[in-house]
Amino acid sequence: MRFAISPHPIDTANLREDLDDTRAGGVVCFEGCVRDFNDGRSVQRLEYEAFAPLAEKEGMRILGEAMERFGVLEIVCVHRVGILELGEVAVWVGVASRHRGAAFDACRYVIDEVKARVPIWKKEHYTEGDSGWINCHQESPPVR
Repeated sequence: MRFAISPHPIDTANLREDLDDTRAGGVVCFEGCVRDFNDGRSVQRLEYEAFAPLAEKEGMRILGEAMERFGVLEIVCVHRVGILELGEVAVWVGVASRHRGAAFDACRYVIDEVKARVPIWKKEHYTEGDSGWINCHQESPPVR
């Protein structure tokens, strides 16, 4: 399992290869992308900041919980920091499991917990020219 904070664009094809396992009957990947709106406002781009050592430690804790809770074979999660333009991948989660149900459940658990617990800060830059920091987990409450 691997959790990383990256200042570079996320290479999803390369990460997907990390999930190759002949025991896996299900592989689920989630890509969180920069969209052009939030809370009724038009968004131009996002900016993420994190204290990487602390964020990666909490991220690894979440992946460990998911491995144990869902019994999956492998989990990889990478979150971007820096300035991201519309359409760029901000976070990627991939899970390989013997069966699809566990892969879907673990993937959902990881993205929900990462948004709720990992210290990553998001600043929205609006088309009107202003900007504001928001809580990553404000957008959609975790479903369990």
